[in-house]
Amino acid sequence: MSVDTLLAPIRDHIAGLGFELVDLRRVGTLERPILQVRVDRPDSRPGRGITADDCAGISRSLERFLESSAMVGPRYVLEVSSPGIERPLRWPEQYRRFVGRRARVRAHALGGRREVKIVAVPDDAHVTLLAEGGAEVTVPLADIREARLVAELPEIARPSKAGHRAR
Repeated sequence: MSVDTLLAPIRDHIAGLGFELVDLRRVGTLERPILQVRVDRPDSRPGRGITADDCAGISRSLERFLESSAMVGPRYVLEVSSPGIERPLRWPEQYRRFVGRRARVRAHALGGRREVKIVAVPDDAHVTLLAEGGAEVTVPLADIREARLVAELPEIARPSKAGHRAR
């Protein structure tokens, strides 16, 4: 069970259910592989994301699909969950969706793991990032080892000029 061979069929199946595949990983051992699937609503926003019931329904459907198409062996574990607040970024469309947002990206071109701002996605193979110090760097997506959005908590209240909290 290779993630590369599972990616397109799983992505298509989840899209057919009205959701989007955010991340797909294979972990565990050869004897007991774990398939981690992170899903979300295509139009998600705070308070309007995927629910536990959605994950359960996707899990049941995906399990039937994988087993009926003999894409996995008999001893695997399927984990379906939300991407979380600091969701992973893997594919060009995810970077496009979050242009303007901050992310933690690990890539050689950045000198390791850095917090950056996503500036643009010039094509399906590259992303332009604003690094510390204001330098823009265009990085091949294939060279990014890991990337996650940075949680941006909304300001609850901003102090007014008089020193009182605004309402």
